[in-house]
Amino acid sequence: MQAARGTPVGSITPRLRWIFITIAGLAYAVDQVSKYLAEQHLEGRPDVQVIGEILQLHLTYNPGAAFSTGTGFTPVITIVAIIATAVVLWYSRRIGSTAWAVALGLLLAGITGNLTDRLLRDPGPMRGHVVDMLMLPNWPVFNVADVCINVAAGLIIIQALRGVRLDGTREGEAVETADETADKTAEERAE
Repeated sequence: MQAARGTPVGSITPRLRWIFITIAGLAYAVDQVSKYLAEQHLEGRPDVQVIGEILQLHLTYNPGAAFSTGTGFTPVITIVAIIATAVVLWYSRRIGSTAWAVALGLLLAGITGNLTDRLLRDPGPMRGHVVDMLMLPNWPVFNVADVCINVAAGLIIIQALRGVRLDGTREGEAVETADETADKTAEERAE
């Protein structure tokens, strides 16, 4: 793999950056719009069947984490989400493949979608409840941000199993800069 002179192989290209930002932005927007619409149209209404009893819309507010765990720790969950957002942004600088761009874009959208609720919704900053509205049989109610986080986790697991690192290289591949590659080529020509 070669990159522009002086750029480490696997550094994020403008195309991968665009994919990451677009996926994150679109997924975040879908999450926020779906939460707004849920509050506008589901408040005080009975469950709405979308696909029979398989998928229904049911408005609920979750002060905790996944499966409503940790309901008394909303400020801690909020701080963890802020740190997770910073970590995803930090690692996004090294994206070297489309799959990683999509995975981290979805992860960022999911984390920030629920973080927005925790920061801006009642009962107040750092304690806000997350809007959930998607309901499957025998499963806790969830939202689009939760779907994004789970799809991202699946993509990350697939990339790990395939041996594809964040920078796009495979396990066992040496990571070189374009300068190092050029230097080796020059040395080979000189010999």
